[in-house]
Amino acid sequence: MTKSIDYFFGIGSPWAFIGLEPFTKLATEHGATIRPFVIPLIEDNGAIYSRNRPEARRAYWTKDLKRWAGLRGKVLNFENRAALSDPTSAGFMIIAAIEAGDDWIKLAAELQEGFWGRGEDIGKTEIRRAIADAAGFDGAALDEQGQSEAVQAVWKSNYETAKKAGVFGLPTYRFEDELYWGQDSLPFLERHLKGDKLVT
Repeated sequence: MTKSIDYFFGIGSPWAFIGLEPFTKLATEHGATIRPFVIPLIEDNGAIYSRNRPEARRAYWTKDLKRWAGLRGKVLNFENRAALSDPTSAGFMIIAAIEAGDDWIKLAAELQEGFWGRGEDIGKTEIRRAIADAAGFDGAALDEQGQSEAVQAVWKSNYETAKKAGVFGLPTYRFEDELYWGQDSLPFLERHLKGDKLVT
């Protein structure tokens, strides 16, 4: 039986950005298919946006991100973050790519690299479309489809699926109904893929 991993993520999550490459590599190594769910943080389940956390925790969050980014070979750009637009529309573009059967992993990687690596404002239409075009996609078509009722319905369905599953933070991986929150939980997901669930 083919293994399948549910992948709950958001385009604006730096943790999803630095964890995407090792996660997709892990899935490939174990012959697992990835079922993507683009979602926001789920506050009803306990998620807290970094902007709403105490300063001490935000400072540690930033330092820990930099440590993990270095370990993963990624560079994070923290300049002018507050001035950047909401990247949610870029997430809609990824849903459109998923629905079209396009290489959504490549698109997600390029958009996140632009947002987190180069500090580009992917909340702006012309910027996210240009990134998609440069990666070999039809940026305008995907962006327009991303605003469609069909994609908005998928976004809402993804949210409800994740909420019901108990997901709160990003990224979260679900394998055989077991949740693994955060890219730092990939070693536990790997053990589960090998047949060792650790906790029952």
